[in-house]
Amino acid sequence: MEKLQETLQYKFRNPKLLQQALTHSSVTGNEHRNYERLEFLGDRVLGMTMAHLLYKMFPHDREGELAQRHVKLVRAETVAAVVKKLHIDKYIIAKDKETVQSTNVLCDVGEAIIGAVYIDSNIEQAIAFVERNWRDMIDMADSGSEKDYKTRLQEKFHTLKLGFPAYELVSKEGSDHNPLFTVKVALDDKTFAEGQGKNKKLAEQHAAENLLKLMEKEHG
Repeated sequence: MEKLQETLQYKFRNPKLLQQALTHSSVTGNEHRNYERLEFLGDRVLGMTMAHLLYKMFPHDREGELAQRHVKLVRAETVAAVVKKLHIDKYIIAKDKETVQSTNVLCDVGEAIIGAVYIDSNIEQAIAFVERNWRDMIDMADSGSEKDYKTRLQEKFHTLKLGFPAYELVSKEGSDHNPLFTVKVALDDKTFAEGQGKNKKLAEQHAAENLLKLMEKEHG
């Protein structure tokens, strides 16, 4: 834990918070000992913190451009990439290696650590932690000129004279504070794709992305 704290560049006053943030529910269903509650908090802290940083760092961006940057920087794949970059995955406490390799679990742990930093100190420390570890990602994020996947899919449908994409909620799993939405979008009865996310908007974006990839393979 000492080595991990050096990597995080943050020294916990209460090291038990860090241990909790690393503990998967497969080890204990006690929400005061696994990361679920901290992940719930950290998810919100990350969203607010990233909005704060983007507002400050890109004063000339419009609301839509800031929103697109925000989506890219808080999505599961980005958080998981930060966790791997910091080698936090080596410290995750779970019953099997397959669990640790899951993008969603890596994301959850990353958010739980943000929540733990916030509880252990204050919002200023949480903002500093995110800015320090997301800085490269923020610098690389597109300005918003790149269209989101739902917009690109809608334009593809328009070009092919197919009307508008219709998104269907397939399922909602998990607890109220840690849900997983699955959404489906179809080109026709035979060609469709699904996407998952922690909210419907993210699930729709992933579904649109997957359908675009499928259409490119089949139709070019």
